[in-house]
Amino acid sequence: MPPHTRELLIAAAADLLDAGGPESVTLREVSHRAGVSHNAPYKHFANKEALLAGVAAEELTKLSDAVAALRKGDLPDQEVLRAALLAYVAWALAYPARFQLVFGVWSVPFEDLVAAAESSRSTLLAIVGAAQRAGELPRGDTERMTSLLQAVIHGAINLTVTGHLAIGGKGNADADCLVDDLLRYLHASAAIVPSD
Repeated sequence: MPPHTRELLIAAAADLLDAGGPESVTLREVSHRAGVSHNAPYKHFANKEALLAGVAAEELTKLSDAVAALRKGDLPDQEVLRAALLAYVAWALAYPARFQLVFGVWSVPFEDLVAAAESSRSTLLAIVGAAQRAGELPRGDTERMTSLLQAVIHGAINLTVTGHLAIGGKGNADADCLVDDLLRYLHASAAIVPSD
C-alpha cells in the first residue's frame, strides 16, 4: 500500500464531510473516493470516529501552520493577531462542517487530535501573548484572554453559519466586523488599564 494512503483517506473523508456532514462519511465511501480497497481504511483507522479525528487533526494542523506563518512575516504584532483571527474565521466559514467537527465532542481522546489541538492552542497563545506585550491587548492571563477571543469568534462564526449575523441583515455585521470591533475595544481597554 502506498505511504500516502492515509492522506488520501483523510482528504476523501473531508470532501464527504463538506458535502453532507459527518453522517455522509462512511468508510466504504471514503475508500471508494480514495481509490483504495474497502478494507484499506481499517489499516489506518480503527473506525469512522478515528478517521474523523484524523480529519480534525489535519485541519487543525493546517490552520495552525497558516497562522504560525503569519508570525514569521513583517506584520506588527497587532496585525498578526488580526490576521490570525480573520484566517480562523475564513477557514470556519469556508468549511463549517470541518469547524464543527474540530470543536465537537469525542468519545475518546485521539492522540493525533490532542497533539494538533495543543499545537494550535500554543500558536494562538504565542500570538495573543505578543499582542499583550505590545500593548494591543490588556495584560494579564494570556490563557484567559485567548479563551475570550476564541469564545467571541466562535460565537460570531456560529451566528454567521446559522444565518443570524449578516451585513445588511440580522446583526448588521459579519464575523470579520466583530473581530475588528473586539480588537478595537480590547486595545482601548489596554490603553486605560495599568500594566502589571
